[in-house]
Amino acid sequence: MPKHKSITDLAARKLSAKRGQVADHFDASYPGLHLRVSGTGYKAWGHYFRLGTGLKRMTFGAFPELSVEQAHDAWRKARDDVRAGRDPRGGGGHDGEFRAVFEEWLKRDQAGNKSVREIAAKLELHALRHWGHREIADISKRDAIELLDRIVDAGKATQACRVHTHLRRLFNWCVERDILAVSPMANVPKPADEVSRDRTLNDDELASVWRAAGGYPYGPVVELLALTGARRDEIGRLRWDEIKGNEIHLSGARTKNGEAHIIPLSKPALAVLDTVPHIAGSGFVFTVSGDKPLNGWGKAKERLDKAADIAPWRIHDIRRTVATGLQKLKVPLTVTEAILGHTSGSRGGIVGVYQRHDYAEEKRAALEAWGAHVMALVEG
Repeated sequence: MPKHKSITDLAARKLSAKRGQVADHFDASYPGLHLRVSGTGYKAWGHYFRLGTGLKRMTFGAFPELSVEQAHDAWRKARDDVRAGRDPRGGGGHDGEFRAVFEEWLKRDQAGNKSVREIAAKLELHALRHWGHREIADISKRDAIELLDRIVDAGKATQACRVHTHLRRLFNWCVERDILAVSPMANVPKPADEVSRDRTLNDDELASVWRAAGGYPYGPVVELLALTGARRDEIGRLRWDEIKGNEIHLSGARTKNGEAHIIPLSKPALAVLDTVPHIAGSGFVFTVSGDKPLNGWGKAKERLDKAADIAPWRIHDIRRTVATGLQKLKVPLTVTEAILGHTSGSRGGIVGVYQRHDYAEEKRAALEAWGAHVMALVEG
């Protein structure tokens, strides 16, 4: 444990450790404050303190992103917290590991976000697998850039942009909660330009996807998506008690915009549901385990791609295809948006406030016409 009378900016830059080793360099002027230096050249400010029983450690941030002066300020705040009997680590006194902070962020900042499952899945795949057991304050700007570069290099530029957005929010929340002094995402540019998705399937492609969809559980989901224009999880997580006669009734908790939505089921859609088995004791229409809704679309989509053999596409493109197809059938835009559950566009603003017509009959007629069109394609 090397001890220095004071660690200046110049001294901090010169400190090093042998490869494969880690050394804590203590600043005698600030008891407990130290600069942890690894053999790879990575450096991060840390602080040992006593609160209750036992010695505890916290990290402030990576050097040089967190300067000597900023480390001193962080040490003063931590010292004041300890003197007042508070845990200076914040965030409920967790151990500072990225995984622990991430889980708390989901609970406190993302609980009301309807996309929380999707966000969690993305960060678990791309961030937790690399940073899960690292102290969050040891994660540097360089780490963030390398993580995003890996995603881009794998051919997933749009995915990298999404991860960039989620990580910025997570680390900004950490700064607001005094878990970190500086966000490692500060001034990290977006890894790529996002391209607006406009892919639709033509008639031959839609028929190919339908024929390649396969059996239960993923096959009928794809078919219902093609017949209703619903979102993937609206059908993939469908419950039997949400099917009422020849309609699907979704509560606001199940829709992206938070508003209840009714989806008419055309004759072809009802025929698809007639083929779906009832799993004993399960409330889910589509399930593998019985106690959980359908998930794990990655491998299912890979199998579907091989069988359909069409140009690259996404499941969400089916929804855009339905919308485009309804327009080709001369369905009014307001009816198409009602089918999709949109509250913006022609149904937004002042129109949405005063126009409360639900277009129930128009929606049903449009989806019956669309269903007949799809079946004509499929049956050749």
